Amino acid sequence: MRFDARAALRRCGSAVLALIMGASLVSAEAAADDAPPAKELFGAKGLPMQAAPAAFGFYSKGCLAGGVAIPTDGPTWQAMRLSRNRRWGHPAMIALIERFSHDAVDKIGWPGLLLGDISQPRGGPMLSGHASHQIGLDADIWLTPMPRKTLSYQERETISATSMLDKSKFLTVDPSIWTPSHARLIMMAASYPQVERVFVNPAIKKKLCDTWKGDRSALGKVRPIYGHDYHFHIRIKCPPGSKGCKDQAAVPAGDGCGKSLAWWFTDEPWAKPKQKPAAKPPRPKFAKLSDLPKACALVLNGPAPSSEQEATYGTAYRAPAAIPAAATSIEAVIEAAGEAPLADIPVPLPRPGLE
Repeated sequence: MRFDARAALRRCGSAVLALIMGASLVSAEAAADDAPPAKELFGAKGLPMQAAPAAFGFYSKGCLAGGVAIPTDGPTWQAMRLSRNRRWGHPAMIALIERFSHDAVDKIGWPGLLLGDISQPRGGPMLSGHASHQIGLDADIWLTPMPRKTLSYQERETISATSMLDKSKFLTVDPSIWTPSHARLIMMAASYPQVERVFVNPAIKKKLCDTWKGDRSALGKVRPIYGHDYHFHIRIKCPPGSKGCKDQAAVPAGDGCGKSLAWWFTDEPWAKPKQKPAAKPPRPKFAKLSDLPKACALVLNGPAPSSEQEATYGTAYRAPAAIPAAATSIEAVIEAAGEAPLADIPVPLPRPGLE
C-alpha cells in the first residue's frame, strides 16, 4: 500500500482545524457564561442613549434608544419610586401617558395619575420587579388616585398603593374600595387605538365583565394576569416605523369574559409547581447582552445626553422635531455594517435638541 503524504497532511490539517474550532467554541461559550447579566449592564445606565427614538426586540426581551423621561410632576400626574429611575420611555409612550392623565381628569373626574414603572433609561432587563418594560412601551399606573398635594421624595418612596381586593375572599374586588371611577379609568386606558393591552388582576377583569354598561368594544384588551391588584399595566403597540420592534399577537376577538377568564377562578393557575423530592431548585439563568437583539449592544454603549434635564421635556411633553435626513438610525447602521464586528460600527448621531 502506497503512503500518500499529501492526503495525510490534508487529514492532519483538517483534524487540527477541527480542534482549533472546537476550542474556540468552548472558549466563546465560557466567555458567554462569564458575562454579567444584561440586567446589571442596563440597570447601571443613568441616562438614555442619545439617538432617534427606537424600540428593539420584544416587550420582555429588548432595549430602547432615544428614550425620554416624563417629568416627575405634571398638572395631572406625579411619578412614584423616583429612586428606581424608571420613568423613561419611548416618546410615543410618554405622549400617551400625558394625554391619558389629562383625559382622566377632564373627562371622568379622576384626580390625576400616580405613575409607577415605565422603563429604564435604555430599557433592557431590570434588576428587580419586571420581566417586561424592556422597550419603553409598557407603563404601570397606580389604582390609587393622585392626592391634591405634591408628594415629597420620601413619600413617593414609602407610600403603598391600595389593593382593590377583598383579603377575606378569593379573587374578589373589595366593594368598599373599588368605585365606578376605577372602572372608567381602566376602560379609558384600553380605549386608545395605540394601546395593545391593559393588564389587571383577574378579579378586576371579572368586576368589569359583570358591571361595565358602556361600550364593551375595548374590554377584550383588558387582560387578566397575576398580581396587578394595586396597579394596572398599559402596553402600547410598536410605533410606526419601528423596524426592530416586535408586536405582541393581537388579542382574541370578543370581550374576554368567557372561558379564558373562568380559568383564573379554578385551582390550576394557583397550584404550586410539582418538584421531585430532594431535587435541587434550578439555578436561575439571567439573560446576557448576547441574548438581546443585536442593536442592544449599540444602545448600551451609545452616547448619552449631557444631563437628565436635556432628555426630559420640560414640564409637559412635546414631540421632538423631525429627525434630519443626515441623522443615522441604528437600523441603518446595522444594515450598512452587515456582519461587521459591533466594535467597528459607528454610533448613531444624536437626535435634535429639545428647543
